[in-house]
Amino acid sequence: MVIDLMGGQPQPGGDDLIKDTTEATFMADVVEASQEVPVIVDFWAPWCGPCKTLGPMLEDAVRAAKGAVKMVKVDVDQAQQIAAQLRIQSIPTVYAFYKGQPVDGFQGAVPQSEIKAFVDRLIAQAGGDAPDGGLDEAVAAAEEMLEQGAATDAAQTFAAILGEEPNHPAAYAGLVRAHIAMGDLDQAEAILNGADASIAKAPELDAAHAQLELAKQGAAAGPVDELTAKVEANPDDHQARFDLAQALHAKGRTEEAVDQLLELFRRDREWNEGAARAQLITIFDALPAKDPVALKGRRRLSSMIFA
Repeated sequence: MVIDLMGGQPQPGGDDLIKDTTEATFMADVVEASQEVPVIVDFWAPWCGPCKTLGPMLEDAVRAAKGAVKMVKVDVDQAQQIAAQLRIQSIPTVYAFYKGQPVDGFQGAVPQSEIKAFVDRLIAQAGGDAPDGGLDEAVAAAEEMLEQGAATDAAQTFAAILGEEPNHPAAYAGLVRAHIAMGDLDQAEAILNGADASIAKAPELDAAHAQLELAKQGAAAGPVDELTAKVEANPDDHQARFDLAQALHAKGRTEEAVDQLLELFRRDREWNEGAARAQLITIFDALPAKDPVALKGRRRLSSMIFA
């Protein structure tokens, strides 16, 4: 049975992908069920206006995933103990569990494109393929060129695809990333800023934006050796550690950069208005969904947040 967030009444045509849970069934519905597939947990309440918008969009995304993820809804008024244990401060709040552990989450109502990206990340963490990836053979070929270092050829291919379909999000983002690879950051930014509103918030363009921000930071990054020495001399020099992470990422040492940012988050998660977490999210967003550094890093960050 599926409960309508608008009125709390049963809807016809429900399925076992989406269900309501209680404090008595939370372990079975979420923790145990997440051993098989990721389980999205939507914390809501009947009086919450944004919940009425977010809930149906989450349900649509879960059904579109065709069993690759499940969804459980928690009425915080009826499950106050669970909400307290998971430190729910406001609603809507969404957590995702996999293998019994929280692995991702967000707060507030977000656009459908962000919900799809969220679901796609979960599917990738579970080793599956996101439905409707939207990458045709030409995009795949251009991506391969880019991976092999042929950025100019990739840019020409992406541009040709856009000539046929101007608002193809994967090709548009690919063109941005090709210019980043060529070191033409101004042109990459101009292309990104020129995206049509219909694709401006697409996950592919969000990833390209993250890559551009990291590329800009890398251009101003300091020497790795000097920054390493500063951190070793004073492990509580948070700015030096943050700068070291930027320098490491600029050198292509992404996993080491993530390690430094996680250590900074462990030492002081509120430093510089949460700069370590924000930088980690930027790095994760810039990486492919199935990248092992991103998957591992997200899990480690989530374990620290929910500890």
